[in-house]
Amino acid sequence: MSESLATVSYIGATILFILSLGGLSHPDTSRRGNLYGMIGMTIAVLATVFGPRVTPAGLTWIIAAMVVGGSVGLYAARTVKMTQMPELVALMHSLVGLAACLVGFANYFDPAAASEFQGAAKSIHEVEIYVGILIGAVTFSGSIIAFGKLSGKIGGKPLLLPGRHLLNLAGLLVVIWFGGAFMHAESVSAGMVPLIVMTAIALLFGIHMVMAIGGADMPVVVSMLNSYSGWAAAATGFMLSNDLLIVTGALVGSSGAILSYIMCRAMNRNFISVIAGGFGTGGGTVVAKADGEPVGEVVAVSATETAELLREAKNVIIVPGYGMAVAQAQHTVYEITQHLRAMGVNVRFGIHPVAGRMPGHMNVLLAEAKVPYDIVMEMDEINADFPDTDVAMVIGANDIVNPAAQEDPTSPIAGMPVLEVWKAKTSIVMKRSMASGYAGVDNPLFYKENNRMLFGDAKKMLEEVFVALKS
Repeated sequence: MSESLATVSYIGATILFILSLGGLSHPDTSRRGNLYGMIGMTIAVLATVFGPRVTPAGLTWIIAAMVVGGSVGLYAARTVKMTQMPELVALMHSLVGLAACLVGFANYFDPAAASEFQGAAKSIHEVEIYVGILIGAVTFSGSIIAFGKLSGKIGGKPLLLPGRHLLNLAGLLVVIWFGGAFMHAESVSAGMVPLIVMTAIALLFGIHMVMAIGGADMPVVVSMLNSYSGWAAAATGFMLSNDLLIVTGALVGSSGAILSYIMCRAMNRNFISVIAGGFGTGGGTVVAKADGEPVGEVVAVSATETAELLREAKNVIIVPGYGMAVAQAQHTVYEITQHLRAMGVNVRFGIHPVAGRMPGHMNVLLAEAKVPYDIVMEMDEINADFPDTDVAMVIGANDIVNPAAQEDPTSPIAGMPVLEVWKAKTSIVMKRSMASGYAGVDNPLFYKENNRMLFGDAKKMLEEVFVALKS
């Protein structure tokens, strides 16, 4: 393939990637957006593999690597459960960071790449290598920790070391100082020392940064790491003089940054406060007063009583959370929704921007269960309708329906926008137990006079509700 044909292919792939992002912005066009992205990536890979910069000898290795990588990706796509998607996304981000690091070191060692740049161009190339490895290392280690937290292998409680901000500042100054040493190194061997030191500090910074972020902020972390992986890809593009990688990385990096900003606004938190140390514990604590006694009394209901409340309702809003994902109850939820709508009940879904463990987690699950897009509403669209709602049904959500965000100025989530389910005539909260949510914050909703608790596994209890509805 000639250089001009490869360039045209890259332009076409770039246009398809932009169309893909546009399509993914709305559920109705998301399938088409995915298709654009797949076609664009296929064109980009083929243009690179069969492009003028790949030798016949290198082609064999590239195809072998693609077969191995494609097999792993296919296996993961077929076996990973929907509940494991957040940690899979974090793991994929780590691979992008690792790739940026490896490409950076390989590019620094490559004598052909070194001879290609002279004078100012050589200095610019060395800056690209240094910054690319820096971003890649932070992305790699941070994503590994995020994977551990999302999969439950690492606790959700933030690790807040004494003087952590000073530690981060000291690490940054050391990285800058060694950057100067790297730029003035007279040989590859002399430049290796500052490069390795910087990489080690960047890896430690990535670990420290994500360890300091609490469980409640993990959706923002996933979005943030998505942005980092984009900038790592862009840095790799600069190192390899690959225009497509630069443009694609910039698209991913900027869109991830915008999404992080939107999610921070949804939680009434600023991005700096999330990075500085997010709130949240490992969860699992029971809401209690200082003397250890419960803060109030809960009213438990059975599946049959829940079905009766739903049968008598005219307006129902369902609020899904991570508990629904864990129980894989989305298909049963859809069956109940179909049945209620056939009875003339107005059923809609209220989605909080940070519900679940990653951006759009609940939307993905509901789409998988074939829930119609037009009844899935964002928080801002549906919050004003709760006072006119007969039943608000919360399935495995906690922090996103916590009235303490509005009623308790001392709460860690004070000011965070939440779904106001307690304003409905009756709210029903489905939980396995009285344990607090992922943020480890007490929830007074459980003790509201108009609230009912339906305890048990979400899928099992919803199946019982569905049977009772049909009887």
